[in-house]
Amino acid sequence: MEGLRQEISLGCDPKSARERSGLRVLRTFLARFATKPCMIADYNSCMPLIDQIQKDITDAMKARDEQRLSTLRMVKSALKNREIDKMAPLDDAESQQVLSTLIKQRKDSVEQFTKGGRQEMADKEAAEIVLIEAYLPKAAGEEQIVAGVRAVIAEMGSPTMKEMGNVMKAVMARFQGAGIRVDGKVVSEAVKRELTPK
Repeated sequence: MEGLRQEISLGCDPKSARERSGLRVLRTFLARFATKPCMIADYNSCMPLIDQIQKDITDAMKARDEQRLSTLRMVKSALKNREIDKMAPLDDAESQQVLSTLIKQRKDSVEQFTKGGRQEMADKEAAEIVLIEAYLPKAAGEEQIVAGVRAVIAEMGSPTMKEMGNVMKAVMARFQGAGIRVDGKVVSEAVKRELTPK
C-alpha cells in the first residue's frame, strides 16, 4: 500500500486539472484504507480469511441460521478444494480470488434465474452474494476507478485506444496491489471513455 501511494505521488506528472483531481480522489481513497489495514473487509478481523469463515460457521450453527450456515459451508468447501489443487494453504489474496469467483458464478445465476422467471432462486443467489461480499475488501466506487484510470493514463503518457489492453492491465494491477476490489466491467468502460478522443 505504501509503495503504491509513493508511486502515485511521485511516479507521474499529470498534464491536466482533471488528472490532478483524479489523483487527489485516489490518494484520499487509498489513505482511508491504509490507516486501518485490518478493517478493509466488513468482518473487521486480522485473522486469516478461512479461519474467520470457520469461526462464523460455528456462530451460525449456534444461532441456527440455516441459510448463513449453508452458504458459509459452501464457501469453506470451495476454499478447501482450492487448497487441495494447490497442495498448500491459501493466503488471503488467493482466498479472496476464490470468493470473487463464487460471486461471479452467482451473479450469472441471478441473471439466468431472473430471465427464466424463477425469482425465488434468483433471490437466494443474491442473498448469498451479499454474504460472501462481506468477506472481501470493499469495492472501489466508480469515482475511485476513474481516478485510478486517469492516474495510469497520466503515467503512460498519451496512450491510444489501441493500447486499451495495456491500460486495463495496469489499472487492475494498481488496485489489486493495494488490496482494493474493482469491477472489471466498470474499469473497462472507464478506460474506453478516457481513451476516446474528446
